[in-house]
Amino acid sequence: MKFLVDAQLPRRLATHLQSLGHDVLHTLDLSSGNRTTDAELNQRSVLDQRILITKDADFVNSFLLQGQPFQLLLVATGNIGNVELLSLMDQHLPALQIVFAQAAFVELNHQGLVLHA
Repeated sequence: MKFLVDAQLPRRLATHLQSLGHDVLHTLDLSSGNRTTDAELNQRSVLDQRILITKDADFVNSFLLQGQPFQLLLVATGNIGNVELLSLMDQHLPALQIVFAQAAFVELNHQGLVLHA
């Protein structure tokens, strides 16, 4: 899977997903780093066909109104430690591979995955 990890999430998530064989960029990998605008992230997601992983609800609005990013994974866990985040992601990664074939907007919370569109 191809991911783009937003600035609110740790680079550790990106490196963890890379270690599992996924093609992952973190905002820190981009030329503007964590100052990369939402519009630029949306554009990069669409051009590279990457799933944007974010905690930022603004991307929900852009997805619903403009169809961008390409696909969206909203991490709706509130404050969560890195170890818990990685564990939650590992737990649901196999299902994510299946659901993103059916839906373009998925929410990850403590209870599991919610398909929105």
